[in-house]
Amino acid sequence: MRLRCAVLDDFQNVALSSADWSAVQDRVEVVSLREHIADENELAGVLADFDIVVTLRERVPFPASLLDRLPRLKLLVASGMRNSALDHAAADRNGVTVCGTASSSTPPLELTWALLLGLARNLVTENGALRTGGPWQSTVGADLHGRRLGLLGLGNIGSRVAQVGLAFGMQVGAWSQNLTKERADEVGVELAASKEELLETSDFVSLHLKLGDRTRGLLGAAELALLKPTAYLINTSRAGLVDQDALLAALHEGRIAGAGVDVFDVEPLPADHPMRTAPRLLATPHLGYVSQANYATYYGQAVEDIQAFLAGSPVRRLG
Repeated sequence: MRLRCAVLDDFQNVALSSADWSAVQDRVEVVSLREHIADENELAGVLADFDIVVTLRERVPFPASLLDRLPRLKLLVASGMRNSALDHAAADRNGVTVCGTASSSTPPLELTWALLLGLARNLVTENGALRTGGPWQSTVGADLHGRRLGLLGLGNIGSRVAQVGLAFGMQVGAWSQNLTKERADEVGVELAASKEELLETSDFVSLHLKLGDRTRGLLGAAELALLKPTAYLINTSRAGLVDQDALLAALHEGRIAGAGVDVFDVEPLPADHPMRTAPRLLATPHLGYVSQANYATYYGQAVEDIQAFLAGSPVRRLG
């Protein structure tokens, strides 16, 4: 009897065409699940008959309460090499091997600039007007050259965002709790004196930090109040970095010029979620990592992980 593998959240129905699964098809039946299952009880029922699960990033939590209900599960493959939504101790206790895949920082870097440029030049408003017979030129775009780009985080993605900003002729500053002047100098940007100074002086602020105890709620109502009324906020990292209610209030009250957001407190967003109708918001449904090359890596290496597991020598183990 072949093992059964569930591929979760295959919204675009591309998981099976993004990689060559033929290497495991003789031993594994692969089933693509296109609809997101948020309810843990429902998910436990759906996955009860699967031996292998492939999940994207941290979209689906696998806490102990779920893993304890999946006695048939033996291999869990999560895209990326870090996943805080998995209870690794519970996986180990239940005999579940957890493996990861590589993940490129290029797609979220590119989306960051797509959001920033879309906001600055009012592309959604102007495109909508052009296609519906609306006014010819109804907005005036914000310039990038000579403006200040403030980065919260200067790691792998943040440093590359900085390089693009410099290429646009922007003044680039950065801040994080552990950022040193040596690192800022290495990237060619200014080290901000404080988070507050960065927020007060930047025309565009972009977040590129990991979510943890020290960064959760990093930007609350008090911090957002420091932004200029002409400033734009971009978040392609994690929703928890920003107080969502405070951001919605700032957008509705016009206290900032706009925000570009790719990550949300609940995903997928419910149909009635206030983020769907907020003014001054350019939002995308967590597309940061969604690209052809990244999907080829995710699913291609998922196949490799399954092959290695079946051979008794798991690779890219997490935990």
